[in-house]
Amino acid sequence: MRQGVDEALREHVLALLAAYPDGVLPIVQAGHPVLRTPAVPYAGQLGDALPSFLDAMRATMRAAPGVGLAAPQVGLGLAVAVVEDPGAPDVDDDRERSPLEYRVLVNPRYEVVGEETRTFFEGCLSVHGWQAERTRAHAVRLTGQDEAGEPFDDVLTGWPARIVQHETDHLRGELYLDAADLRTLSSTLGVARLPGAGN
Repeated sequence: MRQGVDEALREHVLALLAAYPDGVLPIVQAGHPVLRTPAVPYAGQLGDALPSFLDAMRATMRAAPGVGLAAPQVGLGLAVAVVEDPGAPDVDDDRERSPLEYRVLVNPRYEVVGEETRTFFEGCLSVHGWQAERTRAHAVRLTGQDEAGEPFDDVLTGWPARIVQHETDHLRGELYLDAADLRTLSSTLGVARLPGAGN
């Protein structure tokens, strides 16, 4: 990963982190233009500010709470995301929600593996309070780099595959609602009352 520090961007991030010393950043909501603009590939722009920014993204994701967070969701149009899900391996449902250990996704891309799909309710921290059914690939091949610039090439299935699709789509300027069945759009409270529902 090429190292090219953008001092103005780095200073902006440091100021943002200083404004929220607990590390929990505000999450921008649908309607903000950063969510509709493809993220710039990460090439070292943040320099030594990257670890602190990633720590804040992780804290923000956990506080929300959520299972993934892309940099545009905190107002920064760089192709970086974090994911983590404790999973629900003991729950007998079709989501295949196996645990997904905390990891950083830098410049991630995914390719669909096979033709199998699954349809479930999906939500987003940037579309607060709402969920809708979204059909996604059951398995994907995820490529990119980690926070140290080391490449990864993994195949994920089930709920972890859905999480990385959702976060990678954010970096393309997309929201899950773009391909959701809007006839199923429901408040989060309403979805929680449905049999077998949940995040």
